[in-house]
Amino acid sequence: MTTTSTTTSVSGSSILSSLGAGSGVDTAALVKQLVEAQFSAKNASLSAQDTALNAQISSVAKVQSAITSFSSALSSLVTGGSLATQPTSSDSGVLTATALPGAKLSGLSTQVTVNKLATAQTATASFPSGAPTFDTGTLTLTFGTASDDTVASLTNPTDPISISIAQGASLADVAKSINASGKGLTATVVSDVDGATYLALKGPTGKAQAFTLSGTGTLAQLNVGGASNAAKINTAAGNANLTVDGVTVDRASNTISDLVPGVKLTLTGVSPGAGSGSAVKPVTLGSTTPTDGIGQAVSNFVTTYNEVLAELKTETDATNGPLRNDYNATNLMRSLRGLTLTTLSSDAAPGDPVNLASIGVSTNKDGTLSVDSAKLNTALLQTPAAVEALFANGTGASGGGLAAALSAITTAATNNKVVINGQTESTGLVGSTALYTAKLAKVTDAEAKVATDTAAYQERLTKQYAASDAIVAAYKASASSLQSQIDQWNKSS
Repeated sequence: MTTTSTTTSVSGSSILSSLGAGSGVDTAALVKQLVEAQFSAKNASLSAQDTALNAQISSVAKVQSAITSFSSALSSLVTGGSLATQPTSSDSGVLTATALPGAKLSGLSTQVTVNKLATAQTATASFPSGAPTFDTGTLTLTFGTASDDTVASLTNPTDPISISIAQGASLADVAKSINASGKGLTATVVSDVDGATYLALKGPTGKAQAFTLSGTGTLAQLNVGGASNAAKINTAAGNANLTVDGVTVDRASNTISDLVPGVKLTLTGVSPGAGSGSAVKPVTLGSTTPTDGIGQAVSNFVTTYNEVLAELKTETDATNGPLRNDYNATNLMRSLRGLTLTTLSSDAAPGDPVNLASIGVSTNKDGTLSVDSAKLNTALLQTPAAVEALFANGTGASGGGLAAALSAITTAATNNKVVINGQTESTGLVGSTALYTAKLAKVTDAEAKVATDTAAYQERLTKQYAASDAIVAAYKASASSLQSQIDQWNKSS
């Protein structure tokens, strides 16, 4: 198939190069002009469509990137917590405090005294002569509340946990098997300069997390607690004890999220004076609203919004914009222009700000936004919690905060999903891209067909004019021969 095509092309080219030899007419140029006249309009139309569709695809990508980046940046800012009221601790050496997701901490005031930190049971098995090896067997691990400092027995024990040890296992192998059990006991092998080796064991914090470890044969060297304790117990398992606003409670961990609403406490030390009989100094938990951060966020939002709007205006310009007739792009612009009046907080008190317009963000005649700094500062001063709520990490197109509202607009504009006749299809700018891409594919196919038709038409004309040229050449040869004969006759007479 390829050979035939190549032969035809070479043949046509040879014929074309010899056109006009018989007639004296530049039929090669004539064929070229006729071919161009036949297909120039179609080629121009397809080229224009190709250019326009590529421009539309590129424009959609620009708009989609701009709005998606805008939304993602705002969402990251909100979820990062820098725009939310944060808890403060008067003594980070005793405890630190962080906000839990969705917490409303305005007005937080709590007194906390840490009387005791939660501790984990630790134990050490010593091998002065170096690292031993062990026979095959099983270590049995059990958690519970220790009966005494030697953990001679456990009350309320858990079901025993079996840890298999292979024949010839090293101390490192034993540690690896203990850690692989995933039951909360960690094992570490430590060596000193004198050649001694130790297996250090540590359980979870909390009084009910004391543990015993038992084995037989060579594994009995690792026994912790119980009737035949071989290891040294260094610290006992115990609960944290703290007093929150006069109420004393125990917790198994030094990380506590269920005592102060919306706050995670991380205990790092004991309160000064606790357990000493002297005056105890409690830690005061308070809160701070990031008014400066919110003010800067509003300013940055307006700046970025105006940049995105400028991109949209360029791409949807009524005269030159590639997306001037794209419903999804123009609808995105309409949605953005309504953002300043969108309700961002659903539980605001009467008179408190509920949208951007109420804190000084207004829409100019050209659609851009501007900030009334005086109005924004007044809102931050008088109703800081209400302004903070506008930047809450919520969900939904309304009432869930600015990031959620912009995210809803972005999703609807870029890749909304709809079900049509039982089929899920993408709308928005993704749908626009799919539409333009499909149209471009058809144009590409049409261009390929025109190229094929052009070659065929040129081949046909070339052969036709070659045949005509041959006839003219034959006529000329006959005429020349006849003229020569006549001239000969005239000479004879």
